[in-house]
Amino acid sequence: MTENSEAQALKRIETPLRITLAGLWAERITRAFWPLWTVAIASLAAAAFGLQDVLPIEVAWFLMVAAILGLVWGLAHGIRAFRRPTRIEALIRLDSKLPGQPIAALRDTQAIGITDEASKAVWAAHRTRMAARASGAKPVQPDLQLSSRDPYALRYVALTALVMALLFGSLWRVTTVAGIAPGGAANAAAGPAWEAWAQPPAYTGKPALYLNDQTAEALTLPTGTKLQIRLYGEPGALIVSETVSGRTDAPPASQPTQNFSVTTSGELAIEGAAGRSWKIIATPDVAPSVTPAAEISRDGEGRFKQKFTAKDDYGVTKGEVSIALDLTAVDRRYGLKTDPESIAPVVLDLPLPFKGSRAEINTTLIDDLSESVLSNLPVTITYAVTDAAGQTGTADPIHLILPGKRFFDPLADALIEMRRDLLWSRANAPTSLEILKAVSHQPGDIFPDDKIYARLKAVIKRLDTEAKTLTPKSRDEIAKELWEISLMIEDGKLNNAKERMQRAQERLAEAIRKGASPEEIQKLMDEMRDALDDYMAEEAKKNPADPNDETSPQNQGPSITQDQIDQMLDKLQKLMEEGKTAEAAELMKQLQDLMNNMKVQQGDGQSGKGSPGKQAMKDLGNTLRDQQGLSDDSFRDLQDGQEGQGKDGKTLSERQQELREKLKQLREGGKLPGQGSDKNAEGKQNLDDAGRAMEEAERALKDGDLPGALDKQAEAMDKMREGMRDFGDALAEQDRQEGSAPDGTQQTEDPQSGGPRDPLGRDNGLHIGSDGNLAENKDIYKRAQELLDEIRKRSSDQSRTESERGYLNRLIDLF
Repeated sequence: MTENSEAQALKRIETPLRITLAGLWAERITRAFWPLWTVAIASLAAAAFGLQDVLPIEVAWFLMVAAILGLVWGLAHGIRAFRRPTRIEALIRLDSKLPGQPIAALRDTQAIGITDEASKAVWAAHRTRMAARASGAKPVQPDLQLSSRDPYALRYVALTALVMALLFGSLWRVTTVAGIAPGGAANAAAGPAWEAWAQPPAYTGKPALYLNDQTAEALTLPTGTKLQIRLYGEPGALIVSETVSGRTDAPPASQPTQNFSVTTSGELAIEGAAGRSWKIIATPDVAPSVTPAAEISRDGEGRFKQKFTAKDDYGVTKGEVSIALDLTAVDRRYGLKTDPESIAPVVLDLPLPFKGSRAEINTTLIDDLSESVLSNLPVTITYAVTDAAGQTGTADPIHLILPGKRFFDPLADALIEMRRDLLWSRANAPTSLEILKAVSHQPGDIFPDDKIYARLKAVIKRLDTEAKTLTPKSRDEIAKELWEISLMIEDGKLNNAKERMQRAQERLAEAIRKGASPEEIQKLMDEMRDALDDYMAEEAKKNPADPNDETSPQNQGPSITQDQIDQMLDKLQKLMEEGKTAEAAELMKQLQDLMNNMKVQQGDGQSGKGSPGKQAMKDLGNTLRDQQGLSDDSFRDLQDGQEGQGKDGKTLSERQQELREKLKQLREGGKLPGQGSDKNAEGKQNLDDAGRAMEEAERALKDGDLPGALDKQAEAMDKMREGMRDFGDALAEQDRQEGSAPDGTQQTEDPQSGGPRDPLGRDNGLHIGSDGNLAENKDIYKRAQELLDEIRKRSSDQSRTESERGYLNRLIDLF
């Protein structure tokens, strides 16, 4: 390789060599002078923040001298530590990053074999390869890391302080440093003669304003904005004139430092050389407002739900609702005739979103006050919300009956009434004691469990001892025990299927009589369906039907199938939802009579228990119950203030996801009743809406928004109930169109009455599904009595055959 080739190779690396050399300069300057610019940046940040204006003159002088000494030391340290980089050092650094150090090879000379042509050829080939490698040289980045020299990152602290000063301070303040030096007052004229800042309240989220930069004639500021004004120069050269603070004890207008707040619109002026004035428009902080819904609902467990809307211009910070006894509206009878003891209002915190804007809140207050003495009594509910400024907005009081858990078992309801009377006034203790003694005397079979009876007797014994000297603590303990006993009676499990069915019938009848809410009716309907399923399965197992055996109990006398009962229950629920309580009560009485007197058969019709449509309806009911259970768990977690683990260790959101997927499978399974009908389409749409509400509830649970989740869960359950009603109507319409009874027998229509008839042409009184009014025949009871009297008359006629009179006697036994 010739010398000319070597020069060309070195020329090709000239650019990366220069860049590497520049990097060496930057590296060594950084390492030598970082203390200098750290002190300089920190001093500049302090001056921009205006520390020299607020610190005592002695402290300001000390810090200024310290800064100057720090700068001198930093400069001396840098000069002493700095070493000028050379081209050779840059070349060595560049060569060290190349494989085989080709640049050094190009600068070497052959030491041996100079006269040997073969050796010279090998050397030339080696240099040629090295020249090729050298031509690919890239600039070497400098090492600017200072962590080993600055282990406490002081340079970053100083830089952060400067950034904060530029954001919240002003570089103009640096010029005021001259004011603390001798003769500084005269030199200060070169800088700003005054400075002013406007700091709105933090809750408004509005930025601070540096008034020196505000050229507009008018400024709009929130009420409560803090104004800070600094006057420099000779005292009296500038004065502050303002009509926005409403101060009565304002300092002299020429005072160098003035701080006050904007309370009203007015004028602000700095009068004097280079002064300025503004028209201040104060925007008042509007008080928050809250509007509760006029209606309040109750779910099956006794929890009340009431929607409300709260608004504020900057956001609601807290809210509460006060629930107080409305004594003037109380029906003062029985235990409430006594004047009540002091009953303190119940105060509940309103649920507010954990994140996001609180300027407008639309949510639902959910709570359970069933154990309070106020439960199911007239109350006055007052909502109030507060904003960050401390202003309070109050809604007009609402007068209503406070929803709480209701007991439909007569015994449990009686115990709860005695409990209420004790909480109302301890003066009711003797009367409550006598009633409790009467209830428990010769109990017979009214107590479902001996343990319950024993616990009640213990309560009676304690109340008998303390009735005349009952303390508030003892009263509360007795009330707690009565509550638990009532729950055991109301929700306890009975071993006998028939007893469970009869209790379910009685509780549902009592709920209808009391005008229970749809949620309460749904819960009792579910309980009754389950009890009926168990009872009919047990009856079918004990007495299997044999159509060829005329002596079989199942073939003697009137009978009823489970399909017919299900239709009656569907009709009963529909009547309740339509508000036809009188017709629902009569239908309930008919159902009780039928179940008490008729034999049970298993239906095998298309709409029977085992049909796909019926099974899909049962699966929907189970999903609805699971959703109610999840809602109950969500409410308990809301009261506890945190989300806990649910069934099988799954979170609430995971359980909600499973229910949503289960509902989707039912929706898309193709087994729902009435495929292709309008009712089927409406039902599927309701299930779609329920699925969307479940999805939103799932997201709310993941975000920790339990109030929002409860609201969406309630919406999902409402939509599921509407969907089940639609599918129930579709199932009934399907039966009518096919012209078959629920048990699979063909029916004929009476052209006169329009009602279904059995194969013998007789009116089938058990078919439920028409829209006819059950109470249209006002003489129904009179006619029934006439028929019963005629049966008794014929059964006593000795001229009739023995078999005929035996049949008539069996009819009398049935009814």
